Amino acid sequence: VTLVGETNLPALVAADSSSLYARNVLDFLKLVLTKEGTLQVPMDDDIVAACLVTRDGQVLRN
Repeated sequence: VTLVGETNLPALVAADSSSLYARNVLDFLKLVLTKEGTLQVPMDDDIVAACLVTRDGQVLRN
């Protein structure tokens, strides 16, 4: 039996997961930052609303 493929698969997973995490953070920042770089929280966006913990001094999620 000959196995063909990567010999150290766990070493490759870290690089892929880091790239995926970086992409997710970048995409999230695109949702909450304007082109000028100021913070704008669009409450009509489902992803942003689900990530929001506080708003106007009130705790939204425990």
